[in-house]
Amino acid sequence: MRYLIILTVCLFVAVYADHLIVGNVSNRVVLANQTKVEYNAIPFMKRVKYFFYSQTDNRLIQGIQALDTLHSKASINITAGGVGYSYVNLRLKSERGRGLSYDIGIYVQDYFYH
Repeated sequence: MRYLIILTVCLFVAVYADHLIVGNVSNRVVLANQTKVEYNAIPFMKRVKYFFYSQTDNRLIQGIQALDTLHSKASINITAGGVGYSYVNLRLKSERGRGLSYDIGIYVQDYFYH
């Protein structure tokens, strides 16, 4: 229950920030995937892009780090999975008339520390 409350607060704060950092991204974890997600701007329109990631060897995700490289007012939400699951679905939404550019890192626990 405590983790659910912490995760909810982190997600609420992350929606109104440039970046999304959830879970552990520094201690005893391994970067499993790093992806650059970019989407071009269309005048007067908001762009929405979905990012899906699934861990092939079923190791649990320990941390997610998504950095907005444009420093815009774009938003990013976790729609399914995330920390504690072997998959994550992210929804990225740009500002009106601006593109998207996120650097997304997915961290899993290292086999050495099991």
